[in-house]
Amino acid sequence: MRALLVLMLLLALGATGCAKKNAKTSQPSQAPRAGKSTPAPATRLEGMVSRVEPVGRFVVLTFPLSQMPAVDQRLTLYRHGAKVGEVKVSGPQRDNNIVADIVTGEPQVGDEARLD
Repeated sequence: MRALLVLMLLLALGATGCAKKNAKTSQPSQAPRAGKSTPAPATRLEGMVSRVEPVGRFVVLTFPLSQMPAVDQRLTLYRHGAKVGEVKVSGPQRDNNIVADIVTGEPQVGDEARLD
């Protein structure tokens, strides 16, 4: 039953289409100068709850493609900086979306999902 719900969710996501991304022209990167350090890119795993299915007790999380969580990874949910729940990534993944089971709390669309 749950697998059917996940499949229906993925089909619904696919049917809605994807937003067309604007192509950006890449500029040549400049090599760092000697003696100058460049700040490291942020490596913090952060996503957002984009859909909640309370009957199936799962959520769809949206992450940057370069920062997708691993299956079975537990993430903490925050709303306005306060902890509101926990989810466990179960998959499947499609593009920058991944499904996670609700472990605790009552997630809402827009909650932040972070690895603590």
